[in-house]
Amino acid sequence: MLAYMKRRTLKIPDELDARLRHEAERRGATVSALTREALEQYLGGSGWRLGAAAASRSGHSDISERIEEILAEEGRGYLS
Repeated sequence: MLAYMKRRTLKIPDELDARLRHEAERRGATVSALTREALEQYLGGSGWRLGAAAASRSGHSDISERIEEILAEEGRGYLS
């Protein structure tokens, strides 16, 4: 799978790196996978995935009641 991928080096502020690592850990994903997902979403790639789709695995029992709030929170991240 990785044979067709290019390696890139990014310089990001410490605070952004901490947020990236925290989110990757929260999702149980790698920093590389989360970075690829973010780039695809930002650039309009075909790999767009809705993070709220994984909400059912969050351990929270009120997901169906809070889905609008969850989607709004995700949307703010993409628009900022």
